Amino acid sequence: MSAEPIRLQKFLAEAGVCSRRAAEALIAQQEVWVNGQAATLGQKVTLGVDKITVSGKPVRPVAQELMTLAVHKPRGLVCSNDDPHNPETVFSMLPRELSHLRFFCAGRLDKDSEGLVILTTDGELAHRLMHPSTVVVKRYLVVLKQPFPSARLPLLIKGIVIEGERLKVERAALVNAGVGGTAPNLDVHMHHGKKREIRLLFTTLGYDVKRLKRYQIGALQLKGIPMGAGKKLSSRDIGMLFHSPATPKAPFQATLNKSPRTVKLVSIDEA
Repeated sequence: MSAEPIRLQKFLAEAGVCSRRAAEALIAQQEVWVNGQAATLGQKVTLGVDKITVSGKPVRPVAQELMTLAVHKPRGLVCSNDDPHNPETVFSMLPRELSHLRFFCAGRLDKDSEGLVILTTDGELAHRLMHPSTVVVKRYLVVLKQPFPSARLPLLIKGIVIEGERLKVERAALVNAGVGGTAPNLDVHMHHGKKREIRLLFTTLGYDVKRLKRYQIGALQLKGIPMGAGKKLSSRDIGMLFHSPATPKAPFQATLNKSPRTVKLVSIDEA
């Protein structure tokens, strides 16, 4: 009896080729072939029966050890398995004894940013963490070159439209604000994330980002992981990625109310 058919993108993820989202892109680009024909999105394959190739190379199912790491990415590294323009990647941080494993980056940080990044050999976990339907709150420290006024905090929540896409965050708060209600440091939360979204948002509003650091994903904190190092996550740690603890109110903050969908600005007098 042959194995049950599974979706092609799931097979590629479990074989350690790439994440399910990346597999869908490869299929759309006709880089994936099944039994000598270009694969289609949603196609199912049977292990041990169908012959699958990616970019002309055969792919065979490999029982890979499931391992998930939390690493403290420094600035200067890209979150890519293969970037010809940036040879130094976040995967360069991995010890040599893990070189036989195929890790995915479940949620990227750009080259100029630092902080918490999740690397995993579990394609299903990577898919869950990155899929738009999964609410995984990521928290950032944003350091600007100029002070940001509290009066403009709601604009970060309402967002701005650039090239047809709305850039926004779910919470923004001033950190150690002065008497006038301004501060160069902000605490920003978001559960989605487009490429360089936070930087583009502030830059478009006229504020230059000096430093961007992701310090928490879900309930899992970066605290305790030195720069350039990492730690292996337990099943409990992995579960924490999908929980979002309440955040204490800040003297100056703006948040998106769930019902109705309006922005609320909390001043120092209301806190």
